[in-house]
Amino acid sequence: MSDPIERVLVVTAHPDDSEFGAGGTVAGMAREGREITYVVVTNGSKGSSDRTMTPERLARIREEEQRAAARTLGVARVQFLGYPDGEVEDTRDLRRDVSREIRRFKPDLVITQNPHRTYNLGASHRDHRITAGVALDCVYPLARDHLAFPELMPEFEPHRVREVYVMQWENPRLVVDVSDVMDLKLKALACHASQFADFAAVEARVRERARQLGQGQGYAYAETFDRIVLGR
Repeated sequence: MSDPIERVLVVTAHPDDSEFGAGGTVAGMAREGREITYVVVTNGSKGSSDRTMTPERLARIREEEQRAAARTLGVARVQFLGYPDGEVEDTRDLRRDVSREIRRFKPDLVITQNPHRTYNLGASHRDHRITAGVALDCVYPLARDHLAFPELMPEFEPHRVREVYVMQWENPRLVVDVSDVMDLKLKALACHASQFADFAAVEARVRERARQLGQGQGYAYAETFDRIVLGR
């Protein structure tokens, strides 16, 4: 029997990505007493159709919205890395920063986005794909190996992650029942008010998608992932 998951790190590109892709899973884990930390790579400063909005103001708004959503789900803390929205690149700086957060919080489980383009273009935004690829590279081997990023030592000692959940909508290997926490997921999503002109329509789409993902397992609502178990 594997050791229980106690600490979870969720690594995503933008404010609201965690709620869309894993909000129900996060809520359920928080209810079970697991310690959950968000790492948000970008400042979210481009996500607006309001011609009067400035990137600086939007970044502040979205940070507060993300903190409110995290509190709603029971997330312990949110770390913002502050990279420019829409301009994420797979750089040494980003790999170092994500590795540092893995070493800092020592998660048993990392949840991240999908590194591949899929039919779901919104979910496979370029920032999402690059963030996910970086997160996977940091899980193995960069956060694990003491010779990677020697400047992080000795403050941030290497850490071995045990499992990874990759958000997946096409032939997922793991289907998580979120029926009991679906309303909480939606309440957290509603915190991101700057992103929704018509939240009722968003709620309907999110419910329908979660219903479709769950129907094969007999769940009212589900979220889906690929699960990677790493060796010791």
